[in-house]
Amino acid sequence: MDEKQYTPRLKEKYKKEIIPGLMEKFAYRNINQVPKLVKISLNMGLGEAINNPKLLESAVEEMKVISGQKPVITRARKSIASFKVRAGNAIGCTVTVRGDRAYELLDRLITLALPRVRDFKGVSRKGFDGRGNYTMGIKEQIIFPEVDYDKVEKIHGMNITIVTSARTDEEAFELLKRFDMPFRRR
Repeated sequence: MDEKQYTPRLKEKYKKEIIPGLMEKFAYRNINQVPKLVKISLNMGLGEAINNPKLLESAVEEMKVISGQKPVITRARKSIASFKVRAGNAIGCTVTVRGDRAYELLDRLITLALPRVRDFKGVSRKGFDGRGNYTMGIKEQIIFPEVDYDKVEKIHGMNITIVTSARTDEEAFELLKRFDMPFRRR
């Protein structure tokens, strides 16, 4: 398939349905005022990687499969004796996905990964930060179908931050709702 012809499903939905709907609801005068998806950031903290460096390697591979790009290993800034952490120790990994890959990742998160969570009732509405960004935590990385369950050494969670260009939480909530994000009923 030619990459120039392919447009992610959610990006097309955004252009055809979401932009006109949000312009009408919030009375935007200019199409550039409509909030859009800027990036998605995945972060996995692995404090136990100090004792077992192999955990970090497997986490990097899993995050690479989920996001489609290589994550960056995060290191401790300060030494904390009670946690047995020294400055410079590898304690996690993070990756930032932008553009078409962000739309693809959001689509897989909403349509494939979240419905696979056991006893799923929807994501919390309290994850907004006041500036139009949404953060949620997941307990298991195996909800993503790309992760091979047999190769998983240890189950660990991750934080997913969806950064939008919205100025308020209300605008960001409406944008994510129109992307079919499964929010809990109050």
